[in-house]
Amino acid sequence: MDVSAVARNLSTLGSAKWDLHIRARALARAGHPIIELTIGEPDEPMAPVLVPTMSRALDAGRVGYSNGRGEAALLEALADRYTARRGRTFSTQNFLAFPGTQTALYALMRGLVNPGDEVVVFDPCYATYEGLVVSAGARLVTAPLRPDAGFSIDFEALNAVITPQTRAILLNNPHNPAGSLLDEDACQRLGELALRRGLWLICDEVYEDLIYDNRPLVSPLNNPALDSHVVSCASISKSHAAPGLRSGWVVGSEDVIDRLVPFAETMLFGNQPFIADATAAALRDAGETAARMRVSLRRRAQMVTAALDRVSGLRVAEPRAGMFALVGVGETALGLDGRGFATRLLEHAGVAVMPGTSFGRVTRDWLRLSLTVPDEVLQTACNRIADFCA
Repeated sequence: MDVSAVARNLSTLGSAKWDLHIRARALARAGHPIIELTIGEPDEPMAPVLVPTMSRALDAGRVGYSNGRGEAALLEALADRYTARRGRTFSTQNFLAFPGTQTALYALMRGLVNPGDEVVVFDPCYATYEGLVVSAGARLVTAPLRPDAGFSIDFEALNAVITPQTRAILLNNPHNPAGSLLDEDACQRLGELALRRGLWLICDEVYEDLIYDNRPLVSPLNNPALDSHVVSCASISKSHAAPGLRSGWVVGSEDVIDRLVPFAETMLFGNQPFIADATAAALRDAGETAARMRVSLRRRAQMVTAALDRVSGLRVAEPRAGMFALVGVGETALGLDGRGFATRLLEHAGVAVMPGTSFGRVTRDWLRLSLTVPDEVLQTACNRIADFCA
């Protein structure tokens, strides 16, 4: 018996994009001195409030069934958090709990997009986005970002790929892998486009707390006039250094959230109450974990720029948010694209990075370096990269 067409279409869109990361882990297990700069797993300890809150919840027996929308305390914490941050009022009816941003995005894609629709994704994009679109039976269409303008949106290119079949634009802000941010002008133009063409703006905002200068996030969600066109999602994976807890949410208009609840119940039939309790506590804490990460990640981004930019033909696109830095290798004398460079860098210098081809065509000649290692390890990795080029 064969698997479904969806499963077949996803066969090259999962771990295949992470093959160098998997290979690096195997080399490390075999005793090779590998420096791993592939994935964005925080090196900051998990937010202190999480473990004791979960422990108390477990002691209290908070392991029963939840409801399809989410635990009351979590929904209240989300409503308070977004109301305080976004310049408008949110209620508990604007939220739907999920185990992580990836699950939330899957639910949004299946709940808002029909088979045969087109979904525009910016290039480069996070490696799982193509799989999310394909899993909905939709067609992924890419619109290139502009590397020479800080990986900002090229609206001429974006408008050129919008067709009558376009259903949604999937927007990652702050952006992974580029670490760029949406500005007010681009946000307004996206909103106008969504209204004019009848599109959904699906916003992945998981890095909101990791904007280095801690400025408020510019987002289409902040504009009530776009309520019938915007949904957003996030989680505590990055903000509270807890990716393994898998605790996230969707935020949108009451109408769309109400209509997505049955879909969420079909997927999950409720989240884990003890994790919901911990997430609610985390959303109300002082944010010290994210604050420390903002400082360390910004410092490390500057380290990478100082160590590698214009060294031996390398080019660094210094990020403004998030856990990664992009390094262009197209101007080196090695004649290698990002994948060839990353492969040989792992083999000859013991540094594991993600090739830009894992994120799109625009970053074919780029590498993505994770900033989630101690400063001295990152500096050693940069030295090895510079020596490898030389």
